[in-house]
Amino acid sequence: MKKIIIIVVLMLGFALSANAQKKIEITELPKPAQEFLKKYFSNSAIDVVKKDAEHGEKGYEVKLKDGTEIEFWKDGSYREVDGGKSPIPTGFIPVSVKDYVAKNHPNEKITHIDYGHKDLDVDLTNNIDLEFTKEGKILKDKKNK
Repeated sequence: MKKIIIIVVLMLGFALSANAQKKIEITELPKPAQEFLKKYFSNSAIDVVKKDAEHGEKGYEVKLKDGTEIEFWKDGSYREVDGGKSPIPTGFIPVSVKDYVAKNHPNEKITHIDYGHKDLDVDLTNNIDLEFTKEGKILKDKKNK
């Protein structure tokens, strides 16, 4: 009986994880997400597009062939852009954030931006981690070791 319960639990776990991320076509993304990709990432080939339910929040995830990952809210607005160690385009980044980086870290490039529930997390080259309010005011500026 224990074996049957374990098997059922494992099968249920696989079913739930498979349902959490479902591959879709780019045309199935909300229009704002499609326009965002076209405007800022038209030079990058798309590898995978997924409908995602991370942390109970529905949205979308796009992985580009160059390794960049972009997450969108369910309405199609961007939530996170992660270039790994590579710089990302900055046309969609708030002016106050770009101005702060230009003034205080003129030799660094933005590699990651993430809208959390309460703040905006920005990573720069050279392992610099910045945190802003959603309005663009600096909260934290530190170098990670």
